[in-house]
Amino acid sequence: MHAIFPGTFDPLTRGHLDLIIRAAKLFSHLLVAVNGGESGVKKPLFSTEERLTLLKAELQHLPNVEVCAFSGLLVDFAEDKHIMTMVRGVRNSVDCDYEMQLAHMNGQLQPNLEVIFLAAKAEYSFVRASWVKEIAVLGGDVSAFVTSRVAEALKNKILS
Repeated sequence: MHAIFPGTFDPLTRGHLDLIIRAAKLFSHLLVAVNGGESGVKKPLFSTEERLTLLKAELQHLPNVEVCAFSGLLVDFAEDKHIMTMVRGVRNSVDCDYEMQLAHMNGQLQPNLEVIFLAAKAEYSFVRASWVKEIAVLGGDVSAFVTSRVAEALKNKILS
């Protein structure tokens, strides 16, 4: 069975990686779909290409995981790829409420889409990419939240 794991991944956190690795064990093929950010809702620090490069480097050891970008409606992208199972991570009750609403909205747009929620591990239940980005911009240590590769990319991006 194939599934899609969408996200902005700006930056890619250890929580994202944990969920992707766990989802890859559940499905024969997992498509990690990077939102190109064209919606205007989020303003990514990293370009789509930079996020793709980081994800591919961190996930290269998983043969059943593919990384690609998408734009437009996720449900349309998933349908074009013939994938009708989406995996979403939830950290807490606030995430659960938001993700349930999103799943219902996506279900209205694509009734055949099934959404599976994976609970974040306790050690990642408070990690938000936006907070990691803010900590990095303010000069804080983000090594507990991201890999060394991502930490270096953050440092280079912020200093440039």
